[in-house]
Amino acid sequence: KPVQDTEDILKQGYLEKRSREHSFFGSEWQKRWCVLTRRTFYYYANEKSKQPKGTFPIESYSARPAAHLRKDSRRRCCFEIICPGKRTYEFTAPNLAEAEDWVDQIQFLLKDLSSLTIPCDEEEEELYNDVDSSDSVNTVSCDTTLNQDEPSMEMEGEDIYEVLPGKQPNKQ
Repeated sequence: KPVQDTEDILKQGYLEKRSREHSFFGSEWQKRWCVLTRRTFYYYANEKSKQPKGTFPIESYSARPAAHLRKDSRRRCCFEIICPGKRTYEFTAPNLAEAEDWVDQIQFLLKDLSSLTIPCDEEEEELYNDVDSSDSVNTVSCDTTLNQDEPSMEMEGEDIYEVLPGKQPNKQ
């Protein structure tokens, strides 16, 4: 199934990609549908394409603005994805804000991949206390260890614990 059908996408959109072979007849910049996931950068002929024209693992690369790639009015919209010893990928975004967003997203992802913490997926959410007038935000912790010292809440009239032979339930 194409990557566009997955929920792993961090950013996608049309960019112009500089071709590796500078053809005398063809344009050196080709419009490509680009998709950034948590691990991989894909580029397609268009957003309906099922097979990517190219793909590379993003984790060993970095991204930076690259105004030197063009001499025209779109030079400030350029950025490159680079890795020492590997191919450099050169792109032009539709505008400066998009170029900055692509660079920021890639750099943020790389920082996240290089950090020692493993983020929780969908389970982490923010809870807002509407009763308290303070601006504090409580974040649900991903630590699922149970504290054995805390007394357990019992439901009135209903014992939810199985009584094992020779053991009596713990009443407090």
